[in-house]
Order: sequence, then structure tokens, then C-alpha cells
Amino acid sequence: MKNALTWGVVIGVLSAIWLFVTHALGYDTVTEKTAPFEYISILIPIIGLFLGISNYRAVDCKGNMGFLEALIQSFKILLFGGILAVFAGIVYINYIQVANNFAVFSGRMFAALLIGLLSALAVSLILATKSNKVD
Repeated sequence: MKNALTWGVVIGVLSAIWLFVTHALGYDTVTEKTAPFEYISILIPIIGLFLGISNYRAVDCKGNMGFLEALIQSFKILLFGGILAVFAGIVYINYIQVANNFAVFSGRMFAALLIGLLSALAVSLILATKSNKVD
């Protein structure tokens, strides 16, 4: 659980920082248009999950980890990171950029959820070392 909390905090804090940096650069979530460089934020959960799961495999599982173990750990990491990112998003749309942009921002959060789930599957497949036969 410590590994999931640590890497979830890393992902959540980096996502929050990214949100406020894009605001400081003049981009906001009022319109549905997305700046091309905003797609770089996809790397935050992918890299965070990869590092978190590889650390989990090396430290907690002693180098031997199954797909389901990796997937469960990925979901834990994403849960903690998602809570922080959504909290930062709520602070952002209520206090930083006060506008009627809840629908646009919730669409971006849903996209982040899908990206997180797909990256959890990919990272779990890549880093799993135990192969379980199904007869």
C-alpha cells in the first residue's frame, strides 16, 4: 500500500502542477479546444505507473509478479493519483478559473480516466513476469 500511495501522490501532484502551469501559460479549460502541447500530459500517468509498478515488482514482489498483481497495484496507484488530481481540478475550476466550465473539465477528467485505465493494462502486461497457464 505504501508503494501505491507514494506513486499515486507523485502522479496526482504532477497532474496538479501541469494543470496550474498550463493556466500560467495562458491556456484554460473554458473552451473545448485543446492545445497540442496538452497531450504531453498523457505521459504523466504512463511514466508514473511504469515506475511505480516496476518499483513494486523489484521491492515488494522480489522480481516475480503476475499480471493480476500488477493490475491491482496499478488501480491503487491510479486511485490515489486520481483523488489528488480531481481535488486539484475542483480547486482550479472553483477558485483559479471561475467560469461555467464544469462540462468541459469533466470531459477532460473522463479522458484522463480512460488513459489511466489503458495505461494500467499496458504497464501490467509489460511488467508481469509470472506466466500462469490456463488448461
